Amino acid sequence: MADGYGYYQNAFTERKNGILKQEFLFNKAKNKEELNQLEMESIYHCNNKRHHLSLKMETPEQVHKKSEEKYSSGLN
Repeated sequence: MADGYGYYQNAFTERKNGILKQEFLFNKAKNKEELNQLEMESIYHCNNKRHHLSLKMETPEQVHKKSEEKYSSGLN
């Protein structure tokens, strides 16, 4: 990646994978379908239920909705 962005994206991906492994995927899946279901549930939880210190204790979904409201009302 010539622009250096890839390094930041990789760090973000590694962080997310670590959270998934440490906090949500401690149960062993019996098959691929069960693993996919566990993964989808944990991602939903991270985005909609888990409060993030870096987001001032809001969920990513709350921050995203605020951003949408701000731009849809023309306050950019």
